[in-house]
Amino acid sequence: MSLQMVSTVSNSSLLQPGFSLLNFDGHVFFFGQKGWPKRSCPTGVFLLDIKQNELKMKPAFFSKDSCYLPPLRYPALCTLRSDARANEYQYIIHGGKTPNNDLSDKIYFMSLVSKTSKKMTFQCIEKDLGGDVLEARYGHTINVVHSRGKSMSVLFGGRSYTPLAQRTTEKWNSVVDCSPSVFLIDFEFGCCTSYILPELQDGLSFHVSIARGDTIYILGGHSLQNNTRSPNLYKLKIDLPLGSPAVTCSILPGGISVSSAIVTQISDTEFVLVGGYQSDNQKRLVCNTIVLEDSKIEIVESVSPEWTPDIKHCRTWFGCDMGKGSVLLGIPGANKQLIPDANYFYILRCKGAEEDKEEESITQICSQASSEDPGDSTPFEDSEEFCFSAEANSFDVDDADTYNEDDEEDESETGYWITCCASCNIDINTWVPFYSTELNKPAMILCSSGAGHWVHAQCMDLSETMLLRLSEANVKYFCNKHIDLNKGLQTPQKVVCLKKQPMKPLRKKKTMKLSTSMKKSFLRRLFE
Repeated sequence: MSLQMVSTVSNSSLLQPGFSLLNFDGHVFFFGQKGWPKRSCPTGVFLLDIKQNELKMKPAFFSKDSCYLPPLRYPALCTLRSDARANEYQYIIHGGKTPNNDLSDKIYFMSLVSKTSKKMTFQCIEKDLGGDVLEARYGHTINVVHSRGKSMSVLFGGRSYTPLAQRTTEKWNSVVDCSPSVFLIDFEFGCCTSYILPELQDGLSFHVSIARGDTIYILGGHSLQNNTRSPNLYKLKIDLPLGSPAVTCSILPGGISVSSAIVTQISDTEFVLVGGYQSDNQKRLVCNTIVLEDSKIEIVESVSPEWTPDIKHCRTWFGCDMGKGSVLLGIPGANKQLIPDANYFYILRCKGAEEDKEEESITQICSQASSEDPGDSTPFEDSEEFCFSAEANSFDVDDADTYNEDDEEDESETGYWITCCASCNIDINTWVPFYSTELNKPAMILCSSGAGHWVHAQCMDLSETMLLRLSEANVKYFCNKHIDLNKGLQTPQKVVCLKKQPMKPLRKKKTMKLSTSMKKSFLRRLFE
């Protein structure tokens, strides 16, 4: 094994515990960034370009017919092939945490649809399932098994938030273990079935699962209910006859009490287990080799790399499998770096240089490789509104060669749960939907004053009709604080003076003059 430090270029704060790495045609892609995607990379998926011990992140692109894939931390993912030995594959992604700490219950299929020297385009499709409902969760695993010419996906473990009916103000965001049920998912028919096995008594999360053929081995994991790391080694065997599937479980000796470990494959039958925790405050610095042969598993201790002093003395670490026997490890930078939330990164190569060749394998690996959630009630991360108007094809490939986080705005100003004004009463613990268009986040609208800032529509006393009208119309909006200021800064409109037509003078009526004789004649007739 060899351990090598890599330097990052202005973007290491995006790589936080919970990220995932996807390997397509030997290229490694990063998924699950901290915060919402920004305009430089609206997809939130990056190509990790490592040259001369320097790590750069280049934006990846999605096809126009793709659905929106939010950045998810601690999801379950694995590769799915049409056949056990097929070359083409796609990734299954389920669950995980969004930047707002909401839990996802959706399933996505991500595949590579086109590839050029400068641009790789992906397609993401959301899958709907019938049958037993998969609870939103994180810290779980998913694998694909093959039996009798058929294949199915198997999901197990994880954590979820306390059900709404059981929540209290003090423990509103606390998490609990998911039930220890085993879910069989048939994507061909779009159905999901749960199985309760007597051998699986406690819920597990941040465990390791390795699938080979029709068998899945589950190793380690943490149970919140008992606050223990399971020393058991479980063997799940799935038989797929013409009728109903048969699922059996047995407990094998030789397990390891570890959580958040990382597994990487070095040959068709050999794997290396590295990292993780053996207790809440103690990292596991020992490495193990796992050998799978003839429906048997053997776990032996192997030679560990020479860990650096920084790795030995840090309290936490995290990472993920890069494929081809390599692991990306990260440790907190603490106060040693000027950039907040920056980390140090290392690449651990578990194979020798002569063995570093791409190998085809029918084995599936799924592990919650990143560090465990630091707490049950972690504060919500600040987030930025996703730029829906940005098209992936609108970015020039040459201009978007390398992602530079310094070009972006500070994401701490635009979360859903900010105090948008002095009278803001939106609180994450007490908020309930106000508009019919709201689901689990308050509606927000951008004030165009200055550089612009987001405010809650409810705090601005906007009616639902007005909110819909503003969202559909291409007009600028100003919040209650800046509407008067905006009016004062506007240039008065030029008043067009109307020409008044001069009034014509009234003509005097002509009067008839009477002679003296006529007057006397008139008076004489009047008195007769």
